[in-house]
Amino acid sequence: MKVEIWSDIMCPFCYIGKRNFEAALSNFPGKDEIEVEWKSFQLDPTIPKTFDKKMSAVEYLAQKKGMSLEQTQELHLNVVETAKKVGLHYDFDKAVVANSFDAHKFIQLAKSKGLGDQAEESLFKAYFTDGKDMSNQSVLVSLGIEIGMTENEIIAALQSDEFSQKVNSDLKEASEIGVTGVPFFVFDRKYAVSGAQPMETFLNALSQSLSESKGEGATCTPGGGCC
Repeated sequence: MKVEIWSDIMCPFCYIGKRNFEAALSNFPGKDEIEVEWKSFQLDPTIPKTFDKKMSAVEYLAQKKGMSLEQTQELHLNVVETAKKVGLHYDFDKAVVANSFDAHKFIQLAKSKGLGDQAEESLFKAYFTDGKDMSNQSVLVSLGIEIGMTENEIIAALQSDEFSQKVNSDLKEASEIGVTGVPFFVFDRKYAVSGAQPMETFLNALSQSLSESKGEGATCTPGGGCC
């Protein structure tokens, strides 16, 4: 059974949702039957490819919403606390805002090599914890080498129309099925879970979807028992 996850590496709840989903999967008896595929989504495709001056996530939100830095810092506090509960450290003052399209091309390359989950984890940590610039080719090359890819194939993918098309295909598919926010989890193309839901929500979705994929509905046995 496949679980598809639409996500953007600049989405704080996507990283939290990843942790909650992982917790559910680790507690799910049928985890070996689950295939996970990460899908590309851009929360803000209008972010420029280059900045005259790089902005932190706090500065970006203040500018975008017309708020003070103090107000945006306050807004981020709840997210930081929520992240702590699942073992994540967020530093929004360090997080460098960048257009995520190249990072999604990086993810698409990693997916083609069976490294999609490792790529997502690496990018989330680099953005939210380490303050790395996700639009910087050298940063992406370094992260890719760490998870088992080569410099040449990463650079080639970042320059490739093929991988741009793969990202755009995911974006188009998200629009077609009505994805308006992320994280967005689709279970066997039957059920959807939106947002960084608690572990129990993901467990229920996994159980129900896998049961239905096997055709396990209500049954009656020859002895007269029904369940």
